[in-house]
Amino acid sequence: MDELKLFGLKNCDTCRKVLKQLPEIEFVDVRETGVPEELLARALGQFGDSLVNIRSTTWRGLTKDERVKPPLELLKTHPTLMKRPLIEHDGTLLLGWSKDTQDALGV
Repeated sequence: MDELKLFGLKNCDTCRKVLKQLPEIEFVDVRETGVPEELLARALGQFGDSLVNIRSTTWRGLTKDERVKPPLELLKTHPTLMKRPLIEHDGTLLLGWSKDTQDALGV
């Protein structure tokens, strides 16, 4: 595998599973560094609104006015709202740690 990055949170159980199964993956903590805007835009184009985790603690803490903002703006302001993990593999984006994602990565 050439380029393999995981965008997530270090305290996320699912992200920890991925890190354990793929020790060579580069980990990017979105709480500390955020997500590059270009990558967010690509992910939104591919996954749509499902990229925003509306079951998260962060979402529940938002006001009604904040919740109606465009997803890109929300994710730039609150990167922890992003569903995790977001994995970039040689330019391809994968969301979540489903069987399909694991198969795509040969895990």
